[in-house]
Amino acid sequence: MTHFPHDDPPSHASPAALRALIESRRAVRRFTDAAVPEAVIRDCLELAVLAPNSCNLQPWSFQVIREPALLARLHPVCMSQNAAKAPLIIAVLARPDTWRQACANIVSYWPEPDVPARIRSFYAKTAPFQYNQGPFGLLGLLKRQLVRFAALRKPLMRTPNSQAQMRVWAVKSTALAAQNLMLAFQSHGYATCPMEGFDEVRLRQTLDIPRQALPIMLLAVGKPAEKGIYNPRLRFPLEQHVTWL
Repeated sequence: MTHFPHDDPPSHASPAALRALIESRRAVRRFTDAAVPEAVIRDCLELAVLAPNSCNLQPWSFQVIREPALLARLHPVCMSQNAAKAPLIIAVLARPDTWRQACANIVSYWPEPDVPARIRSFYAKTAPFQYNQGPFGLLGLLKRQLVRFAALRKPLMRTPNSQAQMRVWAVKSTALAAQNLMLAFQSHGYATCPMEGFDEVRLRQTLDIPRQALPIMLLAVGKPAEKGIYNPRLRFPLEQHVTWL
């Protein structure tokens, strides 16, 4: 019987090491001019895309910005904040528009010699029906009505059945990848700052962002400079956020 790497039992990282990594990550807003090596960037991106995601359709893309002139143009787009002076900025984009190509890619890149019939069927029939919203979202509207009646008899997954729900769908998976990306840079000794403060219209004028792509953050990356962390860490008590059932 052929053995594949995914058959191996999962290894377990030390909880203490994981806690130390997560606790060491802070949003750093001042960076030195030291460049981030390409090998580090590539390693961190490889770890980012290992994030769990919906139906393995990987609805994300990343734009790596290192060219000084382009970084200088981005600085005012990011409200001229200090974090935007980093030597590296990665635009993290959610892609609700790439599901169709991803369905084909699953079959093309399947890691075994033979693609199981259930996999071919799912990505040829089930997934396209689930994610296709049709022109102007009309198919999504029809599916919402069908689900409303079918769900009277049994539990059903009711989303995504609109263009708006597709955007939420893509953002959820992309946010998981962004967290992986930040922790990966932290493990290499580089600080990050996820920036949501930017002018999206001017960002699209500055970068070549596909029309349907959603910029969910600009990730500033670099070696931390002095006074890069503005305030002590503050988190609300766990009891405010957790319900034990």
